[in-house]
Amino acid sequence: MTSSEYSRHAQAGLELRRSAAIFAVGAMIGVLFAGSTIVTPLYIMYKQAFHFSQISLTLIYAAYVIGNLCALLVFGRLSDQIGRRPMAAAGMGLAVVGALIFLFANGIVSLYAGRILSGLAIGIGAGTGTAWLAELVGEESKARATVIATSANFTGLGIGALVAGMLAEYAPWPLQLPFIVYLGVLLVVGALVWLAPETVAEPQRSIEGLSIKPRASVPSEIRTKFVAPAVTGFGSMALVGFYAALAPTLLAKELHITSHAIAGAIFLELAIVVAGTIVLTRSLSSRSAMLAALALMLPSVAVLVAAQFAKSMLVLIVATAMCAAASGLGYRGSLQVANNIAPPERRAEIVSSYFICGFAGNALPVIGVGVISTLAGPVAASLAFAVSIAAFALTALFFGIRYLPK
Repeated sequence: MTSSEYSRHAQAGLELRRSAAIFAVGAMIGVLFAGSTIVTPLYIMYKQAFHFSQISLTLIYAAYVIGNLCALLVFGRLSDQIGRRPMAAAGMGLAVVGALIFLFANGIVSLYAGRILSGLAIGIGAGTGTAWLAELVGEESKARATVIATSANFTGLGIGALVAGMLAEYAPWPLQLPFIVYLGVLLVVGALVWLAPETVAEPQRSIEGLSIKPRASVPSEIRTKFVAPAVTGFGSMALVGFYAALAPTLLAKELHITSHAIAGAIFLELAIVVAGTIVLTRSLSSRSAMLAALALMLPSVAVLVAAQFAKSMLVLIVATAMCAAASGLGYRGSLQVANNIAPPERRAEIVSSYFICGFAGNALPVIGVGVISTLAGPVAASLAFAVSIAAFALTALFFGIRYLPK
């Protein structure tokens, strides 16, 4: 074998290993996010089994934001210091513990604990995995890294809800079997992730000098640029949170559909359209994708409210597709903007700050909708949600048009 042939074979081997690592990290992001929606079609069953209120249901859903914020505030920049692989392993380990708590849940306290641990796992894994992908893909293709991360995120969300709904509807042990399957997937993906190469050049091996002091900061020179992606991420994830927490209740109360499989399928529709939008619009610049999403959010929430007024499954399907397209464009565009404006040495910290906004949007509006729904009815709650999303969209449009370069 000549030296040139040897070099080509070596290069091909490196590319294969890099592709395998990209797949493993993408799978990690997907499987972690799947853990957050496995419970989506099961909420009504938990509500009947443990006898709690609608407000409690929304608080259980939103409890994972506690774990998210702890992960992102305390551990958000730790992977920049000790490396991507150790932090990814920690996230996967916490996901295993959370799944075990759900598997043996015997009351509402177990549900809160499981959700908090799930949020902690996702917070650690999402920030670490997104930064890891950007480094594996390389600086020349940040857009590709963002597409992989965001499509893996929503694919995981959709598959988690659908599989859990199908198992709950057609298989035995509806509150246990989904988590048994999930634990098996976690172990397989965790092994793949551990084999992926470390991308932090000189990871710190000693605890001396490590800082876990809570900090969520954005450098002053990019703060005005950061507002638009942060607010867009909040709004995009709020739409996803509405479906993840409240779609089963909406189907049962407003449309009189109680099938767990259909509840999972509605969320799968959302996730498929989100992932498809991300892939099909990857040629759009991050700024254009983000601004298009913000414009689409306004009619999307209007159609969502119309579906409740009309009590129509068809209109709900249309609304879901529109909300999904807005979420996909918004999430991909805003995350890519955040990645693009982040200084390399602070990438994980900036991405973690972005995810704080996104996870807050995924949980906090859902709490408000749950409270208003209990006090004034589901239609009033949806109207309030629509007005809030419109306000966020207009704010982000202003900052995006004014401060982000074309």
